[in-house]
Amino acid sequence: MSNSLGKLFQITSFGESHGDCVGVVIDGVPAGLAINVDEIQVEVDKRKSRAKAHATPRCEDDRIEIFSGILNNFTTGAPICLVIWNKNIDSSEYERTRSKIRPGHADFTGFVKYGGFNDFRGGGRFSGRITAGHVMAGAIARKLISTIGIEVIGYTAELGGIVAKLPKTKDIRQNISQSDVNCPDLTATKKMLALIQQAAEEGDSLGGVVECLGLNLPVGLGEPVFDTLEGELAKAMFAIPAVKGVEFGAGFEASRLRGSKNNDPFSIQANHIRTTSNNCGGVLGGISDGMPLQFRVAVKPTPSISLSQPTVNIDTMTNTSLEIRGRHDTCIVPRAVSVVEAMTCIVLADLALRAGMIPRVIKQ
Repeated sequence: MSNSLGKLFQITSFGESHGDCVGVVIDGVPAGLAINVDEIQVEVDKRKSRAKAHATPRCEDDRIEIFSGILNNFTTGAPICLVIWNKNIDSSEYERTRSKIRPGHADFTGFVKYGGFNDFRGGGRFSGRITAGHVMAGAIARKLISTIGIEVIGYTAELGGIVAKLPKTKDIRQNISQSDVNCPDLTATKKMLALIQQAAEEGDSLGGVVECLGLNLPVGLGEPVFDTLEGELAKAMFAIPAVKGVEFGAGFEASRLRGSKNNDPFSIQANHIRTTSNNCGGVLGGISDGMPLQFRVAVKPTPSISLSQPTVNIDTMTNTSLEIRGRHDTCIVPRAVSVVEAMTCIVLADLALRAGMIPRVIKQ
């Protein structure tokens, strides 16, 4: 397995959905960064199930424990190890259906790849549960990039085909806090919640789109030709279970435009070179151009549904059917917002360190 991401700000993920714990080791964090457990906990709480219509009934406390790398609320420069213990585990349903490979899951590929030795309980390493570690690391990264003024905001832009109308950036922050689905369009929020409830009653699930903004990025983040800003972000996004697509700026729509419409004209704004539009999503040549970073992530419908689905019994090699019981999200898009934000912060922290924009010791 490949469980590490980043070069200077590097995270290593560990744990399984129904194992003892999930966690992360973060190497390369500069010494002297002020951080306390409550700041990390705030970010982790954003991805928790809150027993809403869209969320799994599996409610974990998700209390963070710090094992190394932080002393007296400052990073020491040593590797930081953060852990969340799994306490609310019920593997009985996975034991009952373990020979039936679940459609839309990694049961089949994981079984073949690891010779049947992979942890099948709750999806094991392929579960969204492991993203709790990503979010912990993202909290450290968020604090680090804030020292150079970078802010990251994610939100639900689309859910089940319902598209949000986006207000101004200052209103996005406020509206998200009032939305049960992390959507800045409060009218769309009501429609999304109703659709989620309908899908849950029908035993089905929904997908959607998470949009992410990176504000106040300096010019120069990204290491062409292979470690471009888009490339590193895309790799991080595809490490999130259920992500099936990533587009920047105008994205696929750019393929339908003429160059005269897609190009972003340059101008002087407050003594800085900026563009009058942002079809490139804040990235040119794989490098941040000083405009807001803007990209979208497509999240597939939750594959665990209670409707009967055709599948295969991998032990007997016979066709069969499967109705999935247990504790599953009807829609993971609202919870995925915090994970997309976290992975964005991790990539930006790594690239900022590689560009020399953040020192190896933070002076208070």
